[in-house]
Amino acid sequence: MVIRVFIYDDSNERRDSLKALLMLNDQLKFVGEAMNCATVNEDIDNFYPDVVLMDINMPEVNGIEGLRIIKTNHPEVKVLMQTAFDDSDKIFTSILNGANGYILKKDKPQRILQAIEEVYQGGAAMNPGIAQKVLDYFKPKEINNPLSPKETQVLALLAEGLSYKMVADKLGVSYSTVNTHGKRIYEKLHISSLGEAIAYYYKNLKQ
Repeated sequence: MVIRVFIYDDSNERRDSLKALLMLNDQLKFVGEAMNCATVNEDIDNFYPDVVLMDINMPEVNGIEGLRIIKTNHPEVKVLMQTAFDDSDKIFTSILNGANGYILKKDKPQRILQAIEEVYQGGAAMNPGIAQKVLDYFKPKEINNPLSPKETQVLALLAEGLSYKMVADKLGVSYSTVNTHGKRIYEKLHISSLGEAIAYYYKNLKQ
């Protein structure tokens, strides 16, 4: 098994370094290179790589646009993004556009070789720091709820369309108690209408 690798990077030095690295592994074969993605479709058609090492920040046509083009026209090609920056926006844009892995240029040579093999075999190679960013991004966001549990309960019922009287009946409390809760909700949320309160509930509190 020989994995065919194409390199996109606007740094001649970086491309030469990656080519030398690939030659150290008998299972990897360097098949072509370019300093940007201006001819990405022709490159893939002419060199038919298994894995593309894709720099993100390049002139004219950058790596994210190149990734989009490859995944649209050649979805079978694995694309391993590489950058000098652990920029969250670029990470998630790459992942959303179908990147198979994401490494930093400062990663050790052995890790880069391993990442190429991982994406070729169907894995999702990712620098540990990048992986942590992804995990943090998808963690449930903690909501700082200024309302008390009872006020939150009242607001949830109002959001369901119940009137103050219906809320009072459901909770077994007086109308004036619900009215007091309502006033406190308005004060704590710095709002002046029931519509605003309900909008806040659905945006920030509803699980």
